[in-house]
Amino acid sequence: MLWIKAFHLIFIVCWFAGLFYLPRLFVYHSEATDTISLERFKVMERKLYYYIMIPCMLLTIFFGLGLIGSHWAIYKTAGWMHAKLLLVVLLIGYHHMCGYYLKQFAQNKNRHSSRFYRIFNEVPVVFLIAIIILAVVRPF
Repeated sequence: MLWIKAFHLIFIVCWFAGLFYLPRLFVYHSEATDTISLERFKVMERKLYYYIMIPCMLLTIFFGLGLIGSHWAIYKTAGWMHAKLLLVVLLIGYHHMCGYYLKQFAQNKNRHSSRFYRIFNEVPVVFLIAIIILAVVRPF
């Protein structure tokens, strides 16, 4: 069971690294004007999203489900776990919004400012804080 927890935590860290970095790339991409930079950001964003973020998200979910399954009798009535899982579902939605913006940039159809992406970049911090507090403190 500790191996499953260890891998769950490893892939959470890797997934969040991408969730923190990709929107930061969007900030810089939205400010870029030269063709070389614009194309370079497209490559960086695509590789980060498809080769790091998606696999890490899926492995986080896989190992998380393993942990839930191993203690199902406890977790099925734990309010903190329900709240945590709701936040994880919303975080997956945020992940997919990143994918949507990535596609917009890839098609040269970005409609947002660097300020928008600076604010958007802070969203996963809120999720991380809330999820960690729920998982460690288990307030209800």
